[in-house]
This record gives sequence, structure tokens and C-alpha cells, in this order.
Amino acid sequence: MKRARRHLRRRVSATMLAMLILAVDTSTQAGSLAVLRDGDVLGVVSTRTEETYSSRMFRHLQFLLDEMKLAMEQFELYAVAAGPGSFTGLRVGLTAVKGWAEVHSKPIAAVSGLEAVAAQARAQQKFLAPVIDARRAQIYAGLYERAGNRLTRRGDEVVMQPAEFLAILEREASPGEVAFVTPTPEVLSAPLAQSVFGDAPVEKVSTVLAPFIGRLGYERALRGELVDALSLDANYIRRSDAELLWRG
Repeated sequence: MKRARRHLRRRVSATMLAMLILAVDTSTQAGSLAVLRDGDVLGVVSTRTEETYSSRMFRHLQFLLDEMKLAMEQFELYAVAAGPGSFTGLRVGLTAVKGWAEVHSKPIAAVSGLEAVAAQARAQQKFLAPVIDARRAQIYAGLYERAGNRLTRRGDEVVMQPAEFLAILEREASPGEVAFVTPTPEVLSAPLAQSVFGDAPVEKVSTVLAPFIGRLGYERALRGELVDALSLDANYIRRSDAELLWRG
């Protein structure tokens, strides 16, 4: 594994001056794809319908490649949302990226969807609490601390009811230190009003995460924090419906 990581770092170092990146997010229904050169977004495709994004991702990919006159072998890095999110959606996106990375011998940056939400924040609070609607009256949530221009995760990302998360958060940070960041502020409205964080800012951000996943992936590449197809793994947090049913 150490040898593989050294190989990844050498390959990225040789190409980072003009790195073409394909970013993939299939973690939510409003998934997206983006093409970036270094940290600059060149193209994005995303649509929101009742159809799950994983089922239309490959149509969108072909459209994006045709529009930009690109081929898969031209990408130097794949950046992908590794969770949390829909079990099926994540599995489709990660399996696709694993296959591309293996076929084209390219490295992968695995990025948390919650970090991609937090990365959009304009709020200047010390701590950012990104939140994504997990349905079933639950949320995916985490806590990130600003460290210069970088976000550092504090503790594990979780899936639970909003009130449960807020109770945990109360032990980690004071109300004045935290800003909430989410594409769906409505999932927090009532729980926040009944908590000590009632006056904390809630910033609404985009559901289109691929451009931010691409930028975070590029930053990981510069730091050498990459994986290969074999070591790429998902952060499901919540077990799949099939597993829950199997366990009764």
C-alpha cells in the first residue's frame, strides 16, 4: 500500500500544473458531474427529477464529454463523493469511479458530501455544521473546524434525528461558535428553535456538490491524500435497507 501511495504522489506531482479532474456525486437525488482544470470549474451537469441520479449519471457523463470534446483517458484525477448518502447511489458512483481508475490507471480523491456542503459556507464562525436531509425524519450531519483555509473534521459524521445531533453538538461547541450549512434549511427550523442554537446562522447552499467535490479533490491531490481503485471505500453511515430487513 505504501508503494502504491508513493506511485500516486509521483504521478500527481508530474501533472498537477494542468490537472483535468472529473468530479462525481451520486450521493443524493440531485447528483451532479463536473469537469475542472485544477480548481477551476469548466463544466457542470445536474438535473433534479424523481429519477435517482445514479440511473441517469452515464447519460449525463456522455453529454458532458461530448459538449467539452473530452475523453475519459484525458482525466488525471477522479474526485468522488464517498458518502454519506443513498446506499444505491453511492454504490453506483463509487463502482464507476473504481472502474475508470483501474482502466485508465488514475488516482482517486474520496470526498465527504458533508465537507462539500461545508466548503460552500460564507459564514466566518469557527465551526461549521453541515447538514443533509437523510429522509425518515433524520439528517446526515458533521462538525468541521476552520484551520486556515482548510476544514478539519471534528469527530464522526452521523445520521440521526436533528434534535439528537443538536444535543451532541451542544457538548462540542458553544452556540456563538457554530454556523449551520445545508441545502435544506427546513429540516433544521423547528429543532433549532427549541435548542440553544436558536440564534445560530443557517446558510442555505447548493445541492449541486460536484464542483466543490472537485475542488476539495484537487486540494487532496496537492497534499498527496489520494487512493487507488482497490482502497476506495464508501462511508454509508446508515446500513442499507436490505441489511436492516435481513437482520429483522
